Amino acid sequence: MAVTVHRSAVADIAPLTLYRILWMRVAVFVVEQEAAYPEIDGRDIEPGAELFWAADGDEIRATLRVLREAGNTRIGRVATAPAARGRGIAADLMRAAIDLLDAEAPGIPILLDAQAHLASWYGRFGFVVSGAPFAEDGIPHVPMRRTHLAGER
Repeated sequence: MAVTVHRSAVADIAPLTLYRILWMRVAVFVVEQEAAYPEIDGRDIEPGAELFWAADGDEIRATLRVLREAGNTRIGRVATAPAARGRGIAADLMRAAIDLLDAEAPGIPILLDAQAHLASWYGRFGFVVSGAPFAEDGIPHVPMRRTHLAGER
């Protein structure tokens, strides 16, 4: 089957699909990366929050979360199932999220906290390091920022 990209607020996602999205996030962040923290942190249900996911039939291949905060937007929880890595699926989700946010609010910064080893990957989408490195759950991260300018593509 072909991989399809979806987006929705949590309240509008079918329960089984939401379960699969959250299960994959826990499998990647908590189990694989050994980061013992509450993955279900309450931010998924904030006003304006949306999940993006790529599905191949019933299988979730990748996901990310968009948060709309005062004065900026934020992309986070970018995760790809191990078997789907290296196929450009997460890049497709990033482009979909960035395109949506740029169309909704041109000039409003998009922020994210990247695992340090992925900073150059996020750089492909116009993100630049915007602060000092920090550790989150023992994993090195860097804050990053992207600002869409009028006429930019």
